[in-house]
Amino acid sequence: MVRAAAAASGSGETREQILRAALQAFTEKGYDGASTREIATRVGVNHGLIPYYFGTKLKLWQAAVDRAFGGLGAGVEAILADPSIGSDRERAARIIHAHVHFVARRPEFVRLMHEEGKRRGPRMRWIVDRHVKPLYEAITALLERGSRLLTMDVAPVHFFYVLAGATGLIFHQAEECKRVSGVDPFDPRVVEEHARFVVALLLGPADAQDEPSLGGSGE
Repeated sequence: MVRAAAAASGSGETREQILRAALQAFTEKGYDGASTREIATRVGVNHGLIPYYFGTKLKLWQAAVDRAFGGLGAGVEAILADPSIGSDRERAARIIHAHVHFVARRPEFVRLMHEEGKRRGPRMRWIVDRHVKPLYEAITALLERGSRLLTMDVAPVHFFYVLAGATGLIFHQAEECKRVSGVDPFDPRVVEEHARFVVALLLGPADAQDEPSLGGSGE
């Protein structure tokens, strides 16, 4: 019966709907507070489809995390491997710029990381080993090989976490930002301005040849 329901509803779209609802539920309520029955109700599907597609709640959470991180790691790798980028500063600027746009498109990414990163446990270890540590190592390698890349001598760990905070807080606190300033941080012009500011904050003033290369979307 479940298999027939899955086929009838369009398996790919149904799975995506479940993932979107699961990501929303996990970021709102945390892993323990979110239930698979609630997630199925949000989508309007038979609860049996969740074990059919994902097996367990943990596997569903892992798939939702993979979805939240979708494209980030691949985007960083593409920038690092792009032979057309003329300098390490430009490469770092593009990574920062793309990261801001990524988080603006996926603010649930920040909420999920805040939820899981604050406690020890197997989920934190999984998310770090699968997603966070590879990004940290890629950025560390770039910083270590870059000549005068930063405005001061600082360990990569500080750069990494200042980047995370400077990038994501405005989107994580979007409603507060609107109330305080009247500014919608998800306005594309605001996202772009924020991206350029974070680049300048972390890397110092841009060289003339670096600024036009940043682009406007982070895609």
